[in-house]
Amino acid sequence: MTVRVLVADDQDLVRTGLSMILDAQPGIEVVGQAADGHAAVELAQRLRPDVCLVDIQMPGLDGIEVTRLLAGRDVPDPIAVVVITTFDLDEYVQGALRAGARGFLLKDAGPELLVQAVHAAAVGDALIAPNITRRLLATLAAREPSSRRTQPIEPLTEREEEVLALVARGRTNAEIAAELFIGLTTAKTHVASLLAKIGARNRVEIAMWAYDTGRAGN
Repeated sequence: MTVRVLVADDQDLVRTGLSMILDAQPGIEVVGQAADGHAAVELAQRLRPDVCLVDIQMPGLDGIEVTRLLAGRDVPDPIAVVVITTFDLDEYVQGALRAGARGFLLKDAGPELLVQAVHAAAVGDALIAPNITRRLLATLAAREPSSRRTQPIEPLTEREEEVLALVARGRTNAEIAAELFIGLTTAKTHVASLLAKIGARNRVEIAMWAYDTGRAGN
């Protein structure tokens, strides 16, 4: 199945380069390009791509606002967004993820990570550049749990609590399976159950919820 991608960046050279990299990959097709935030939202709503690759800094609407309009919690039919930027700033990372982004990459991440992020977003997962993930989780771990602890829609099982703590530490499904001595399919099932029970949209939101509610473990 071909992943249809919209690329939004105000720099012509960057936008063209990203499109060329993605178009050269089997299973990926760039269906549109936008040079500003307003055009990105309009094109995305009209073309309905599987993934939007959005620059954080654009005229009109910035990448965070574009993400909120396309993938925010109040959007009835959200589109997957991966945010890409030159600037490695925590405020951008957390702003983009809380707005609903399924990925966050620096522009120097390289073609391989870019392609991985697009494919991950297309199937509902999240891929954050590894150096950003480590720093983000460290920031979450250092802050106090929220005084208002949101409860899951249904109580978590003991195994789901274990999986939750591992997701919060940045473990992949394969790593979770190995650490808990369960099958990969079983690990994926537990992660899917967590998404449903806590109302999260991706693994990053699972991690954020775990830290916010003091359930991330040690």
